[in-house]
Amino acid sequence: MMAEQNAAGRPAVKATSETVLAIRHWTPTLLSFRCTRPSEFRFTPGHYTRLGLGHGDNGDADFGDWVWRPYSLTSARDDDFLEFISVLVPGGAFSEKLRHVKVGDTLGVDKAAYGFLTVDQLAPGKDLWLLASGTGLGPFVSILRDPAVWQNWQRLILVHSVRQAAELAWREEIAALPAAFAGAQATIGYIPIVTREPGATTLAQRIPVLFADGRLEQAAGTSLSLADSRLMVCGNPDLAKEMRQFLSERGYATTRRGVPGQMAFEKYW
Repeated sequence: MMAEQNAAGRPAVKATSETVLAIRHWTPTLLSFRCTRPSEFRFTPGHYTRLGLGHGDNGDADFGDWVWRPYSLTSARDDDFLEFISVLVPGGAFSEKLRHVKVGDTLGVDKAAYGFLTVDQLAPGKDLWLLASGTGLGPFVSILRDPAVWQNWQRLILVHSVRQAAELAWREEIAALPAAFAGAQATIGYIPIVTREPGATTLAQRIPVLFADGRLEQAAGTSLSLADSRLMVCGNPDLAKEMRQFLSERGYATTRRGVPGQMAFEKYW
């Protein structure tokens, strides 16, 4: 149901009360979860929305004093559920509530989706690089679940950097994507990077370092090209800062004043 006004008479959060359908723990501190989807909720792969949790049984349906945080959607555009991924931060106001959430509990979902980390923000190209650290993978999972991206690009390159191998969420599903989209135009290259578990992956350094010395392009089997390569980045602030500088020095730009760019970054991180 839609909240209109809380008990104190203040304008209420424009959100719906949804039900948690499933929870998957990748590690003790990394989980993904699904909830029901309002029939009117619309989003573009790459968007985020705000999620809210209340007290105890989450029964305070007016959302007046709930804790809200932005989360990227990982579900496909047409799924009948909404899915998200999260790290549980010790002592975090939202994390401590999320830690105790069970299937059947109530989750507040903002009625709108937001953001500019969407493929339609980019200039046309051939190669789409998706660069993620940690839970920054989330919006790219949604993008890769979209049939349109497989028809409109020639090569998809997903790079996911984590500290431990267990944090490589959806690894099996990503590996199965070519079969799921058999016959589509695009091919996909998946490059997992584990930085703190020696021997877990071939590459073990941070993404900017691997671009700087050429090893990431070598692993992908293609080189960056201003004419053909488009890059989307979602992850920790250092990744965004260093990749923005690296790409800017090579002539890449973000979309401005209606002029499509060659790179895009998640802004709420």
